[in-house]
Amino acid sequence: MTAELPADTPALRHHRPFLAFWFARVFTTGGFQMLSVAIGWQMYALTGSALDLGLVGLVQFLPRVLLVLVTGDVADRFDRRRVLGVSLLVQAAVAFWLAAGSAGLSVSRELIFFLAAVIGTARSFDMPTMQALLPNVVPPKLLSPAIAAAAAATEAATIIAPALGGFLYAAGAPVAYGVGTVVYLIAALLVLNISARPQTPRDEKLTLDSLFAGVRFIRSRPDILGAISLDLFAVLLGGATALLPVYARDILHTGPWGLGLLRAAPALGALAMSAWLIRHPIRRRVGRVMFAAVGVFGVATVVFGVSTSFWLSMAVLVILGASDMVSVVIRASFVQLETPDAMRGRVGSVNSLFIGASNQLGEFESGATAALMGTVPAVVAGGLGTLAVVAIWMKCFPSLAHRDRLSGPE
Repeated sequence: MTAELPADTPALRHHRPFLAFWFARVFTTGGFQMLSVAIGWQMYALTGSALDLGLVGLVQFLPRVLLVLVTGDVADRFDRRRVLGVSLLVQAAVAFWLAAGSAGLSVSRELIFFLAAVIGTARSFDMPTMQALLPNVVPPKLLSPAIAAAAAATEAATIIAPALGGFLYAAGAPVAYGVGTVVYLIAALLVLNISARPQTPRDEKLTLDSLFAGVRFIRSRPDILGAISLDLFAVLLGGATALLPVYARDILHTGPWGLGLLRAAPALGALAMSAWLIRHPIRRRVGRVMFAAVGVFGVATVVFGVSTSFWLSMAVLVILGASDMVSVVIRASFVQLETPDAMRGRVGSVNSLFIGASNQLGEFESGATAALMGTVPAVVAGGLGTLAVVAIWMKCFPSLAHRDRLSGPE
């Protein structure tokens, strides 16, 4: 069951601080997606190894594990806009380095791994800080549609940027990386000029106890723990994005432009779904809806795994993205609504670790499994594993499965 926004709720499109946040998110995601397409294609061209594609995801994920407690504390202790600005400037420097290196024909497998680790380190601060900043930009009654709209920004960029990155890479790696540099610089400028309410000040000293506060909070909320761990294991098993270069070149027989379109397809479905959720937020039976959406994600992964048609693959990736967006918005909404502002950075850091594990670590799992048992069997097995996770989590977290409403102020 869904409901329209209340008639007295100001439209997000007239909320100027949120518009600045929205465009900053578009350019942040766009820069990362363009780099991901270029790095993936360049690495596969250099080595021809599916395992190396997975290792790129792993080296981006490891800094998030090592810094998970620090990044959340930084987001709660310092101005979140400045933290984001520094993160984006570091990623712009990486893109410029790759552009200069590609122009000089000096990009190696080892350099890509090193710079991917730098990107992972910067994004360790980027993701939890941006999550924690949004509730300071919009009032609580606008938070749920704002999360959907922010997700729409991510997906809009994920539709355009990978395809653009593929076309730019076809013109030359330095061109793709150079445009990525400019995109990151624009994102940093937007972030530093966002108007936001002051965050709750923290006068407490930095201690081991304060660092672990986010972990303790999540453990004390079974529904939150169940939702973010469901996303972790479902996408960890079902994620096949790391293998898209293999599918594009060896199975679907297309080029960089085709890889860009494949990368954009899940975002197209997610964007369409987020547009629906902005106008029709999910108010009732949120647990059942979330589990059903993750089940659809698993089925779409299986169909994609066995497809040898480019357009069928595109279609099921659209469905995959739409189903994933439903669970993303439900999870993000009640995590933000149930978390005090002074702890949002630390809780967001742990949450981003789960998200990163499902994405970057999932890319490593897909690459390693493909190297062991073949690309198609690996993707199909991952989709079936996602369906198994849904069944197990409904038994282990019954209150989440039967959850009716999002908590927090309406």
